[in-house]
Amino acid sequence: MGNVISEIDEEIQRLASNVVRQQYPDGSWRYCFENGISIDAYTIILIRVLEIESEEALIRRLHDRILGAQQPEGHWQWYRDEQNGNLSLTVEAYCALLFSRFSHSSDAPLQKAERYIRSQGGLGKTANILTRCMLAATGQTKWPLSLTSIPLEMLLLPDSFPINFFEFSGYSRVHLAPMLIMAHRHYSARTGDTPELDALRTDRSPSEARPSRGVREWLDRLQVGVSKLIGAPKALHESALAKAEKFMRDRIEADGTLYSYASCTFLMVLALLALGYDKRHPLIAKAVRGLIGMRFRTEEGTTIQNSPSTVWDTALLAYALQEAGATEHHPAVRNASSYLLGLQHRKPGDWTRHNPNPVPGGWGFSETNTINPDVDDTTAALRAIQKLARSDSTYRESWNRGLNWVLSMQNRDGGWPAFERNVDQQLLTLVAIEGAKSAAIDPSEADLTGRTLEYLGNFTGLGRKHGFVKKAVDWLVEHQEEDGSWYGRWGICYIYGTWAALTGLTSVIDSPERHESIRKGAQWLLQIQNDDGGWGESCSSDRQRHYVPLGKSTPSQTAWAIDALVSVYPEPTPALNQGIRRLIALLHDNDWPTSYPTGAGLPGHFYVRYHSYNSIWPLLALSHYRNKYGK
Repeated sequence: MGNVISEIDEEIQRLASNVVRQQYPDGSWRYCFENGISIDAYTIILIRVLEIESEEALIRRLHDRILGAQQPEGHWQWYRDEQNGNLSLTVEAYCALLFSRFSHSSDAPLQKAERYIRSQGGLGKTANILTRCMLAATGQTKWPLSLTSIPLEMLLLPDSFPINFFEFSGYSRVHLAPMLIMAHRHYSARTGDTPELDALRTDRSPSEARPSRGVREWLDRLQVGVSKLIGAPKALHESALAKAEKFMRDRIEADGTLYSYASCTFLMVLALLALGYDKRHPLIAKAVRGLIGMRFRTEEGTTIQNSPSTVWDTALLAYALQEAGATEHHPAVRNASSYLLGLQHRKPGDWTRHNPNPVPGGWGFSETNTINPDVDDTTAALRAIQKLARSDSTYRESWNRGLNWVLSMQNRDGGWPAFERNVDQQLLTLVAIEGAKSAAIDPSEADLTGRTLEYLGNFTGLGRKHGFVKKAVDWLVEHQEEDGSWYGRWGICYIYGTWAALTGLTSVIDSPERHESIRKGAQWLLQIQNDDGGWGESCSSDRQRHYVPLGKSTPSQTAWAIDALVSVYPEPTPALNQGIRRLIALLHDNDWPTSYPTGAGLPGHFYVRYHSYNSIWPLLALSHYRNKYGK
């Protein structure tokens, strides 16, 4: 036991020292939020569509990163073990390389990509709606029926109508509004740089299938609402266009981006062009600057982040340092807390439409985000400033507002969503858009509910005697998988969800090792432990909706499993100690599992490698082990 603790102490000291050295003067930590090559590709395409000639160096760097990520078989993939590559991502990469002017269709890498795309059915088989929008907006394909069949007048329906625009999740709305504008204008932008993709069309590229019964039911209900709107059809359509334009403009952040996301900023700029804006319009110029401002230089090259994770990383690292032994007065903790204090939201956002009463008090994911707070970032920030709030009235006021906001966000079913309360109308998941099931709504999730419970139980002392806590516990118990795991929405995937659920439940339940759901969850983690002592799960779990082993151990997933088991067992077990030693070994490895993406965005279409995760979660897991068992 003593030997394990000494190894842990040494690793904690090393990790904490590295973290402190990497802090920026403003108190933040700025790690890369790496999300494949998709946003890199969109950035190249947008710069060429806008005919901006001053960013050749950036285009070259993005081009080189994209080309360097091509697999020997000719395709691109979101993660190492993605079977047979990813067609949509490969189409995006192929288009961007041609748009860049630094690659040509006769080059061997693009020839290989072309053969792969044709073997998968060609352009017509691309599933990702963003890919299809890019192809349509650049004149390569027709606009998909899944968008043109949605009446733009939907934006005019009142909140009282069961199916209205604000019943979609915030993430969906900021992407759907510009897509609908372009689709209904049948917008197509072709320039001298637009490549010809005839070689990617095949006889196996069928027209879109007839909408399913569920999709037809959804569209029929929507049409009923639209038919009740008063006004001439043309006037209604123009009003809807104007409302969609205003919706976008009202949600532009100070850096020019839409909602602080690169993906919808790309769409917004194209939608503004579709509305007749000049390519040099100040709104467009500022949006492009904001998009380019999301660049990050890594050892592998330059990439464009979809939404920098600065607030998330800073909050978690400030908390991790305190769990590792730093006091709240340590300069790194104090500076990080001051940074976070200045980024707490003070103005209402779209979340107020479903939650109109509380005072704003949440935090967002990125520092440019001022209107779209989320529950997970808010509890992360609250963990970071918790101790300072006890002695400093400024932090106490901030803490009170943040806690009240989190409590107000609980869904009627007892769980917690990410961004908006009670935005969980299942009918919207029937929209004929790939990924709609995961993106269209913002329901309660096990990871969010578990992490919120963990905060409430361990940091506020609120327990099951409080009705809302009991309701959250009941929600988690009801949503446990038969094998004992939980699905996690924002991490990969069953390990992530099970970690969050177990740490949440153990924080509010006495004698957790005897609780049936907790016992089953811990047993599931032990059953999937790798022979080397660690844990590793494939991103494929996210799409297949069942656990898929990676076959290798990753640092963050091993840390999550250890942290969960530490929360359950009163004494260390051989499996736990084996996991600890494997985790420490992983932190000194440089093999591919250490850079495997363990963050989730959209099943099948968006995965994240948080460069911060090999510091945050191991530091927390090791500290929790030492703090519980080392005494």
